[in-house]
Amino acid sequence: MDNKMKQLVEKDRYNVDDLIEIVKILRSENGCPWDKVQTHKSIKKDFIEEVYEVLEAIDCDSPEMMREELGDVLLQVVFHTVIENEQGHFNLDDVTTELCEKLIVRHPHVFGDVEADNVDKVLKNWDAIKKETKGQETYTDTLKSVPKNFPALMRAQKLGKRSSRARIDYQPDKEGIIQSVNGVEGELSELRKFLEDENDSAKQKSALGDLLFACCNMARAMGVDAEEALSEANDRYLKHFEQAENEAKRKGKDISSLSINELDALWRKV
Repeated sequence: MDNKMKQLVEKDRYNVDDLIEIVKILRSENGCPWDKVQTHKSIKKDFIEEVYEVLEAIDCDSPEMMREELGDVLLQVVFHTVIENEQGHFNLDDVTTELCEKLIVRHPHVFGDVEADNVDKVLKNWDAIKKETKGQETYTDTLKSVPKNFPALMRAQKLGKRSSRARIDYQPDKEGIIQSVNGVEGELSELRKFLEDENDSAKQKSALGDLLFACCNMARAMGVDAEEALSEANDRYLKHFEQAENEAKRKGKDISSLSINELDALWRKV
């Protein structure tokens, strides 16, 4: 162990510069066999997983858990930056410089003389500045900028939100919600037709996709986050499944051995 590594090991507290140095050591010739062969693509899913774990920490309202998971996200940021620095493209100072410049430009009501005394005006200014700085000339450009790697529900709702800037939207009132429900019913009817009359799996898949997209639009018209709504439904399903299995065990039965009618009765009971 050389002096630099010894000094790192013996420190009581660390900063971002120490983290960068540790990642560089791990990726060095004599570093960790796993770390030094990683690429952006090989660890990109790790980034997503770490972000979701931060969300879990937020839901658990645990500062300790959040501190740890934010550290894991920071590691991902530093790791990808070190990979780019090895190629001579940019370093963490370049990343933070661009970020700070962007924050200053997009907050002219704080760092300039633009008036924006409420959230709506702030968001309107933010969108206009973002569109200009990213060279987005059409509404379609703004829709295309929504990342394809977003979860499908999140992307669908984001696309609907951006298209609303072109006034392609349901009105944010009871009538608008009813219209969105009618849209869902229309897509459901279309899917039912393909299931009954067409032996075409591609058309059935397309119709199902349209139905799910319509559901996302309905959620947005209702002011509901579709991703959160489905996540909560997942939790309810898990809870009900556990209750059903426990009820089956109480009767001395394995849930997988029950008939369809028995399962239906059990599910209705829980």
